[in-house]
Amino acid sequence: MRQTTIITKPDQQLTRGWHIVDADGARLGRMATQIAMVLMGKHRPTYTPHVDTGDFVIVVNADKVVMTGNKAEQRTRTFYSGYAGGLRTASYKQLLERKPEGVIEDAVKRMLPKGRLGRQMIGKLKVYKGAEHPHGAQQPVKLEVKPKSL
Repeated sequence: MRQTTIITKPDQQLTRGWHIVDADGARLGRMATQIAMVLMGKHRPTYTPHVDTGDFVIVVNADKVVMTGNKAEQRTRTFYSGYAGGLRTASYKQLLERKPEGVIEDAVKRMLPKGRLGRQMIGKLKVYKGAEHPHGAQQPVKLEVKPKSL
């Protein structure tokens, strides 16, 4: 039996699907890993590491995502403005209250490849605070966020 490996070329046209994730009660890290896999295209048999073969992902109810334990209070995100005295830190609890979309985007972005390919992949992620989104015409398929199996 002869096995063949599919290698996708960068100039090949791909049919990209649309997936929707409901973040209501989902754990941030576990949800982000599954979203990153779909954005990279690792769920397809045509996955090629140097080509963006992934699908679009819509995340709704971003304000209802959870972090287990005391992570929301203990973990901090550091920002630097570039000016003297411009170092700022904020806990994830503060970030979730202020802009929950940014927390999910940041968690997924850190799981994607760095460089031009990663920037192209993160552009296919659409995150919304509430349950409404403007992508109904694309007919997104529900992507089930699976908890860790025991």
